[in-house]
Amino acid sequence: MLPRELKNRLNSIGERGEPWSTPQNAFQLLEKSPSFHTRGEFTGTPEAEGNRMANKDMPKDMYFLVKIMFFILGLGTLLPWNFFITAFVYFQSRLVTGNTTVGSSPDRNGTRVHTDEYNFNNWMTLLAQLPLLLFTLLNSFLYQWISDRTRIVGSLIGILALFILTAVLVKVEMSPQSFFSVTMVTIWFINSFGAVLQGSLFGLLGLLPHNYSSLFLSGQGMAGTFAAVAMLLSLASGADIQTSALGYFITPCVGIFISILCYLALPHLEFACYYLNRTSAQSYELEKRAELLLPDEKNGMPNGVLDFKEKSRPVKELRKASVVTVLRKIWLPALCIVLTFTATLSMFPAITANVRSAANVKQRWNDFFSPVCCFLIFSVLDWLGRSTTSYVLWPGKDSKLLLPLLVSLRFVFVPLFMLCNIPEPDRQYLPVFFKQDAWFIIFMTIFSFTNGYFVSLTMCLAPKC
Repeated sequence: MLPRELKNRLNSIGERGEPWSTPQNAFQLLEKSPSFHTRGEFTGTPEAEGNRMANKDMPKDMYFLVKIMFFILGLGTLLPWNFFITAFVYFQSRLVTGNTTVGSSPDRNGTRVHTDEYNFNNWMTLLAQLPLLLFTLLNSFLYQWISDRTRIVGSLIGILALFILTAVLVKVEMSPQSFFSVTMVTIWFINSFGAVLQGSLFGLLGLLPHNYSSLFLSGQGMAGTFAAVAMLLSLASGADIQTSALGYFITPCVGIFISILCYLALPHLEFACYYLNRTSAQSYELEKRAELLLPDEKNGMPNGVLDFKEKSRPVKELRKASVVTVLRKIWLPALCIVLTFTATLSMFPAITANVRSAANVKQRWNDFFSPVCCFLIFSVLDWLGRSTTSYVLWPGKDSKLLLPLLVSLRFVFVPLFMLCNIPEPDRQYLPVFFKQDAWFIIFMTIFSFTNGYFVSLTMCLAPKC
């Protein structure tokens, strides 16, 4: 509805034949209207006014609560994976004898090596990453029929239930074959839920400023550190394997429960509501602007204020983009993140966990070598790499060649790790070229930091494409 004095003024101008046949002139008339200024409806172009009002009404993230919650949600998404891969001592003990006695056999150098009759690390990696791939693709279509809330809360509850089952199985006597089968099924479903959970949360992060994505990814990196430290404390405690494993698997249950509470609290925070409901708000804003651009039949003006020889800009209709359209926009960061994870998961933990220390077998360092040099170093440096993108985003989104080149260079770690000190029978054909512990530590440091950095970098660049 136009103010009465502005409508009279437009009619008088029309009778005198004064030119106002362009949208720019029409908006100049709107600017001169006292009624519009007092009501705050226009002080310039619609774009400028919309931006001014958006900045004025934008709430603040009080006490950084939303940042903290997304950090915890990132922590909760990768806790399952990290707690499974770092509990290799417990799983080997159950698979070798069906009880808590760890089986081992000496290699040629006298080092006692845990036997792995079921190739647990290899099967775990395969049955974790395959559902992660399949359900990530499936989640690209599920969002059209299942709400974010249902997918996120449902996935978290499913992961929590499976971890409770894993903790209960610590006290249940089973044959190695039965235990292996149940564990593999558990890993499959936990990572299926995890894929839906991560995909849904990344969809929400696309509506927030990019530094929230960096914090979420930092939380994922912290999950590995959290699991590695828990494993070291379990080893250092001196408790039997059953007792330490029970406490070990109860810990992520608490973390996932806290993640559920954090997500349920988001709708009660003004800052989160402002961004996560932004699509609806934008649609409402476009509809309000369109009211001024459409013919005003009720006021006796068959042609509206902006119905002139020079047509005004049409209002864009908000439509959901198809998956193919999105892939065309983000194909470069998508390719880079696939290459990054391919290089990482081909080595970690299936190969890197088999590297042994070259130190004397009598030293206690051998018991902590893999937990520290493989899992703890990877987790800490991966977290540092993910956190670095909060300050540096290089190469940028316009780098069509440099980014994929740097990501592809990480495949050099495949032969480097395979030539490290891997004892028989895991090593059968290749020689040991990098026998000293220092080589493995250097490789793991660079390997871990670049993984975290490139994963976080591509995730931050994808929404900008």
